[in-house]
Amino acid sequence: MKQIEKISENKNYAAVNIGSLDSLMDYSFIHCKTKQEVRGKVFVNESTKATGTEISFTALPPKTELPYFHFHNKDEETYIILKGSGYYQVDDDCFPIAEGSVIKVSPQGIRGLCNTSDTEMVYICVQSRENSLEEHTTDDGKRIEYIPQWR
Repeated sequence: MKQIEKISENKNYAAVNIGSLDSLMDYSFIHCKTKQEVRGKVFVNESTKATGTEISFTALPPKTELPYFHFHNKDEETYIILKGSGYYQVDDDCFPIAEGSVIKVSPQGIRGLCNTSDTEMVYICVQSRENSLEEHTTDDGKRIEYIPQWR
């Protein structure tokens, strides 16, 4: 099983590298409910010590589908399709997805997806507590003068 590489860490950040998206199938984990090995998925919340989001990268082989539909109790999910195409279903709505598609699903939305393309589908899933975002974009940031170390 491939391991996440730690790049750097300090009290205010953690930086990791999961490697090429083409090697996502080298990752696996044991599913907490089914106790079966799941290949092609890597979660980065523990390695980055994230406290507000769960982020995963997934590779879905060509002409396959997720083996189950699911919903959440408190967390919404946002799926970002990076490669491949197929269909995404929420409740009884099924619609096409492809590279560049972004889908936000409320916790109670019953969701699943399939890859109908001849190539691997690669996507990122960001999971966070519904209605927890208080400030966003430039409202939450403050600009300061700082000397870049890369110069």
